[in-house]
Amino acid sequence: MTEWNDGETARLALIEDRDGQDPAAQLARAAELLDEVKRGVRGPTLRLYRPRPTMAFGQRDTRLPGFAAAEAASLAGGFVPVVRKAGGRAAAYHEGTLIVDHIEPAREAMVGHRHRFEVFGELYAGALRTLGVDARVGEIPGEYCPGEYSVHGVPGERSTTTALVKLVGTAQRVVAGAWLFSSVIVVSDAAPVRAVLTDVYRALELPFEPSTAGAADELVPGLTVDDVEAALLAMYREHGALA
Repeated sequence: MTEWNDGETARLALIEDRDGQDPAAQLARAAELLDEVKRGVRGPTLRLYRPRPTMAFGQRDTRLPGFAAAEAASLAGGFVPVVRKAGGRAAAYHEGTLIVDHIEPAREAMVGHRHRFEVFGELYAGALRTLGVDARVGEIPGEYCPGEYSVHGVPGERSTTTALVKLVGTAQRVVAGAWLFSSVIVVSDAAPVRAVLTDVYRALELPFEPSTAGAADELVPGLTVDDVEAALLAMYREHGALA
């Protein structure tokens, strides 16, 4: 039994995308996988990929008067704007981040919806702690795409920042028969993410404190996306979810 699933432990088929699809295709692929799992064409799946520079807007963002200006600011910053079907506000990511799409079938997919946020927040924070990151669960004031179960990092002696920084943002999409839990883990090269989020949130007229947009390698210098991916897969193997 796994924390995120009250049923028997289901082995996850691992997909490690390395084809560098455009941002819209990457989001569409997640939706395709969710549909395949829902229909029983595919079993439980864990997909990992490193995205091209993307500004993923939430549905609510599109209804704000400044959305067109925010899209333009995103493009000017080198990030392709897309609109995701999962909840939340605008989030920026690029090749220095790791995207985790965890998809499982469920007869009552809404059951445990909130619990999954709690569980995955703690699990991903725990994976980062194995790498020396002081990672904790909880929203920090002024963070982008705020969430109660975001994962943030606390600076230490080796850190190159003195601010609490958001490291993992999570979102969930639930359909009849399956759920998709998607997480963005920011590992390196925080400067362009911080800059474009500042411009986008200004255009949307939403509160945002730029210092909260950071990366794991600002807390533990030298960390790479490969390091984080290895730690994450080790965590899943420890829970018997991967071969």
